Amino acid sequence: MSVNSDVAETNLAGNELSRLRWQCRRGMLELDALLGEFVDRHYLHLDGHQKKTFKQILNFPDQLLYDYFFGSAKPIDKDISHVIERIRCDITPQA
Repeated sequence: MSVNSDVAETNLAGNELSRLRWQCRRGMLELDALLGEFVDRHYLHLDGHQKKTFKQILNFPDQLLYDYFFGSAKPIDKDISHVIERIRCDITPQA
């Protein structure tokens, strides 16, 4: 891989992360912190399908996301459930 393609790939990843950080800005501070930290620390480690699912999750209403992350609600879709659990495990402190 050439230096130019490495730079282009880095710029593309940076642009994608910037867009995602903006989408992670929510009406609830708890969701801002949780989703923003996940994007900064873990998003690039997801596979392509998980990234697509994460982007779907960002379209959910704040209250539903809050219930998924901090309440007892569980997503029916297994792919969404898997990414929600990954975020919870990667970001929330384990007791």
